[in-house]
Amino acid sequence: MENASSVKEFILVGLSENPGVQKICFVMFLFFYMIIVAGNLLIVITVISSQRLNSPMYFFLSYLSFIDICYSSTTAPKMIADFLVENKTISFVGCIAQLFGVHFFGCTEIFILTAMAYDRYTAICRPLHYTTLMTRRVCGQMVIGSWVGGFMHSMVQTLLTIWLPFCGPNKIDHYFCDVHPLLQLACTNTYALGIIVVANSGMIALSCFFILVVSYIVILISLKNQTSEGRHKALSTCGSHITVVILFFGPCTFTYIRPSSDLSDDKSVALFYTVITPMLNPLIYTLRNEEVKSAVKKLWSRRVRSEKGE
Repeated sequence: MENASSVKEFILVGLSENPGVQKICFVMFLFFYMIIVAGNLLIVITVISSQRLNSPMYFFLSYLSFIDICYSSTTAPKMIADFLVENKTISFVGCIAQLFGVHFFGCTEIFILTAMAYDRYTAICRPLHYTTLMTRRVCGQMVIGSWVGGFMHSMVQTLLTIWLPFCGPNKIDHYFCDVHPLLQLACTNTYALGIIVVANSGMIALSCFFILVVSYIVILISLKNQTSEGRHKALSTCGSHITVVILFFGPCTFTYIRPSSDLSDDKSVALFYTVITPMLNPLIYTLRNEEVKSAVKKLWSRRVRSEKGE
């Protein structure tokens, strides 16, 4: 992966340059990352092992949890390790790989969340056709489409960045490699590329968010004709998804819908969609969903019984 750059590595400023703050951040974000991996892995195992959680909603939820693990693992381990070292360097190849991973998993998550909204729309607004519209094959195609869409988006972002000339400085005011910080470091005019980056990332986020908003407006309108019990059940399943969408899309859209000028703001906002949202997703879906809670309890009790039997 060679380009015309004289820069072979970058220095990540990180969240803070204060040694005391870095030690606190190390403990805090290590704890957060452990919750992300454990919580999302528990969701994946629960959905796979439970016969009751075989609906499309939980099929998508298991993939969302898997993506959250991958997404956070692209940035969090490096960020956590950098809290303990003075020289927070990353190679050019490593930087590009991190950029690719962030956009690949991030965009895939956007498409999965959109697919989940369509699933809720079909279940609530077209219940008689739900089983024929949301077959296992259709759900599989939607997941594959999400992965392919994420890959194509990430390839565009990576190819736009990889051939830029970097002559120095090589200091990135962020805790991971992203397009906006790298565009600011390139020793060439990147205005046109910046517009393409905003169009590529921002418009995907905005268009998917628009689809999500329209879906839930239609869902809320259709709920007027349902009984109070049916309305409560529908809102309980949709509430978790709406919460996750707001937590993920809000900061993500803020970062990528505009040309970035203040990277210190960007890295603070990026914590929401790279760490906070993946950490909260298992809690949001578990606490608000009785079926998931019941399945987790059964899985845990089965594990305890098997250990006692041994």
